[in-house]
Amino acid sequence: MAIQQENRYSVGGVMMPRPFKIRRLGHFGFNVDNPQECLRFYRDLLGFKVSDHMDFKANPQRAELLKDVEDGNAYFMHHGGDHHSFVLFPRKAMDAMGRGSGHMGEGDVTINQITWQTGSLEEVVNGSHYFQENNVPIRRTGRDMPGSNWHTYVWDPDDHINELYYGIEQIGWLGRSKPRDMYYRGYQEAPTLPQISEETEVEQAVQREIDVFSGNRDVETLPAIYNVEGVLLPRPFKITKIGPVNLFVRDQEAALDFYTNQLGFVFTEESHYHGHRIIFLRNGSEHHSLGLLPKALREELGCSSHTSCMSFGVEVGSYQQLKNAVAFLKDQGVTFVDMPQELHPGIDYAAYARDPDGHLIQIYYYMEQLGWQGQPRPKEQRRQPNGDWPESLEPLSDTYVDQVFQGPLG
Repeated sequence: MAIQQENRYSVGGVMMPRPFKIRRLGHFGFNVDNPQECLRFYRDLLGFKVSDHMDFKANPQRAELLKDVEDGNAYFMHHGGDHHSFVLFPRKAMDAMGRGSGHMGEGDVTINQITWQTGSLEEVVNGSHYFQENNVPIRRTGRDMPGSNWHTYVWDPDDHINELYYGIEQIGWLGRSKPRDMYYRGYQEAPTLPQISEETEVEQAVQREIDVFSGNRDVETLPAIYNVEGVLLPRPFKITKIGPVNLFVRDQEAALDFYTNQLGFVFTEESHYHGHRIIFLRNGSEHHSLGLLPKALREELGCSSHTSCMSFGVEVGSYQQLKNAVAFLKDQGVTFVDMPQELHPGIDYAAYARDPDGHLIQIYYYMEQLGWQGQPRPKEQRRQPNGDWPESLEPLSDTYVDQVFQGPLG
């Protein structure tokens, strides 16, 4: 559905309509009113681990600005090797610093960022030039610490911040992040090319006698008592992937134009619920990475009016883990809400948990995969859950064929 672009750009030797190609959702985050309650939900209950932490109030330059803010703590969290796949930031502090709730909208943007990974630093830098040429508002370009990923940030028509990035720091088997003494390689502007490699950065740090093993390491607080398909873990499930992201938008056509023509998403399909159109887009082989819903549907679905995020998805490793996750979270007092199948075509069984701030977290185990023809499975050939979750399922042609989780479960 995207308009054919006139210009063509070499992306690693392949001519494409933009000088970058999004590969996947890299990380996502919320600005929350209750940072400590949300930290317990995402860390202790869902199992994200804190890779790094910062307190905005500890910065003397922000003392006056944040004097009325009680909690200025922000948390970078991971479920795998990436430094962060999820972040929690204090909403009141972000608003006080002019970095939250949308820069020109309705004040309902609680999404901190939606971050999409490209394949190279060159794509990020060329992407920033592309956005400038196409009058797409850029928030900033450079390289932030912690995380070390090179990036450029842009706003969509509804004030959601989308980040293109390359090269996020990897947390290995020790579970430690990069020490703060290595943050001297941050950038506040588009870098010149080429840049030195991450390996060279580490070697330089060693030569400077920086203790490269002194970074933060999160320590699990729950006992590892659950047998998760052969591995003892603190929860009866493991998050193996993040996404999709579903948004409530003011103007679906404007949002569709931005995500397809500016960012390069591909239209998969649309569904309808109570007369409302719901659009699903992708940037890989999964059925969808992003859903666009009209804001008029927000109240009908019973979603919180304080946020433009309909839901954020987390995938677990199996159908059994999905069932176990729902039972575990319910035992911990987490509230679940029912959502219609029209909100997640390509996903058969899904549960929607409400976080302490009212955001919905979509927990699922399977998403339909699209092949070289780029066509979704016909609706009549999809599994049709009837409200009851059976003990076990028959496999589909694409059951468990998405990318396996890299590394041990715990």
